[in-house]
Amino acid sequence: MEELIGAMIAAAAIKGIALPSAPADIARSALEVDSLVVVSILCAVEPILGFELPESVVRTGGYSSVRSAVDHLVPHIEAQWATKKGSGR
Repeated sequence: MEELIGAMIAAAAIKGIALPSAPADIARSALEVDSLVVVSILCAVEPILGFELPESVVRTGGYSSVRSAVDHLVPHIEAQWATKKGSGR
């Protein structure tokens, strides 16, 4: 989530949009999160996971906030983890 918040801070600065100072408040702010930004961040996560995530993990068209992106991505990434690495149960 930190990477997405950082990307949103940078985008807001370019667009001249004022954001709250607290990361939790930024995550809830109605600020569009572009799907290409999410894909680039997931590319940084893939080496940690040890496998490539399919593009279908990311919602086409992006997200309405960092929180909505995280809420959508986490279950999809977990499902990919369970498929690739096993559920561990």
